[in-house]
Amino acid sequence: MNNPDEPGAGKDRDWSVVLDDGVAKTNEPVSSATASTGAPTRRHEPHEPKREHLPEKLYEKRKAVHNKRIDGPFRRFKWFVMFVTLAIYYLTPWIRWDRGPFAPDQAVLVDLANRRFYMFGIEIWPHEFYFVAGLLIMAGIGLFLVTSAVGRAWCGYACPQTVWTDLFQHIDRFVDGDRNARARLDKAPWGPKKIARRGFKWSIYLLISLATGGAWILYFADAPTLFTDFFTGQAAPVAYATVGILTLTTFTLGGFMREQVCIYMCPWPRIQTAMLDEKSLIVTYKDWRGEPRGSLKKAKKDPEHYGDCIDCNQCVAVCPTGIDIREGPQIGCITCALCIDACDRVMKDIGRPRGLIDYATLEACREEAQGHPAQPAWKALLRPRTFVYFGVWGGIGAALLFALGTRSHTDLTVSPDRNPPFMLLSDGSVRNSYTLKLRNMESRPREMEVSVEGLPGARMWTDTINAREAAPSITFNVPADQIRTVRAYVMAPSDTTSREFTFRLTSLDEQRETDTVETRFDAPAGGS
Repeated sequence: MNNPDEPGAGKDRDWSVVLDDGVAKTNEPVSSATASTGAPTRRHEPHEPKREHLPEKLYEKRKAVHNKRIDGPFRRFKWFVMFVTLAIYYLTPWIRWDRGPFAPDQAVLVDLANRRFYMFGIEIWPHEFYFVAGLLIMAGIGLFLVTSAVGRAWCGYACPQTVWTDLFQHIDRFVDGDRNARARLDKAPWGPKKIARRGFKWSIYLLISLATGGAWILYFADAPTLFTDFFTGQAAPVAYATVGILTLTTFTLGGFMREQVCIYMCPWPRIQTAMLDEKSLIVTYKDWRGEPRGSLKKAKKDPEHYGDCIDCNQCVAVCPTGIDIREGPQIGCITCALCIDACDRVMKDIGRPRGLIDYATLEACREEAQGHPAQPAWKALLRPRTFVYFGVWGGIGAALLFALGTRSHTDLTVSPDRNPPFMLLSDGSVRNSYTLKLRNMESRPREMEVSVEGLPGARMWTDTINAREAAPSITFNVPADQIRTVRAYVMAPSDTTSREFTFRLTSLDEQRETDTVETRFDAPAGGS
């Protein structure tokens, strides 16, 4: 035997690559070296038996998941969530909301052209992006809250991938039949009947995907108008491109990839898995009660030897991701609880107590296995981490509501000219120039007054007002839901020195909203 550390080691061995493009080149052991007790080698390779069955490919081909139809409380709740979420997505752009004659009447609208976001009675301007940021933070913390409370319930019920996959699986069941019929059709050779069924089913997939992409673009323009323009060929090219991309992704991800997205593509299962612990409420198989498994016939003959699980595999048959929950917590489990419905039905049929598969914590299962009474699942929600997440989530929401309720619909921005910083007029007075932006955030025109404070003797005029008509305050008409830009000139007496002063904007209506901006008036050193 050769020592690998000695010169010339391995000259009599075949060190060729074992795999070429994923296909095994040889069926011989990688190493034929044997260890000798007295050999002076510092390391050696163990003898490997001859490999009889090497895989032909490195990766296993995906096996289609044909989940079985099931009825139960969790399945009905899943139906409810699917109908609600799909209705919200498809119907929301068509809801009307009267904001007056100067604003769009679509309830939810992302107006990119005018840089506005409308949600019923709320209007968000670009400078108020902190509201959107706050909502995104609330969404993230909300996911943490849901995970802390009920595990991966978001993935099992409300995730878009889950909702559309569930919808497409019902289409499968409608066209091809239940689990066994679909499995037989998959194995059947291609013929006229199979081609017709596949074509019909995929056509339904395509229509649903097209509706999904079409509904998305309706959030960014007036829905009835864009709908008409889209089918008459008058919509913008970006609308057709967006619908095409979303149609393709929905058709592919929801129709064919399905559980692969959850297991391999989505990062959220990894994040949730890191957040779960023994106190987390998850779908759990109580192995202490179910093992060892045996058929109902064997269990009747020897009830002391077998557990409650009769190995019917119904929990596997109904799973939308095709996992076996009896193997313990795993990343493929989306906590949809359909396996609970299936197992409870079997337990009812054979006369055994429900809950072999149930929502429970690993800690509660361990205590129950030791003889302690079963704890209600809702008690798992009463834990410090859940309260912390809820407190943070609720606090951010309350802060956003407070800011939304107290915000002003009047806003003023001031930009002084810096070149030149000031000008001396013929009578010795000093003039500064400013660009004012008067923002009216209401859906009606408003009269607004701009005045100067903190600058004695100051007067102002604009490009549309003669300097002889200069006054300490000027009134402007600001159109509804717009910004009016004004070029303003402020003149102060000759003895004025450089100082800070304030522009005040006041709405001349019943609200009397105000906004102030402090800026600087530049003058010659020591005055003139």
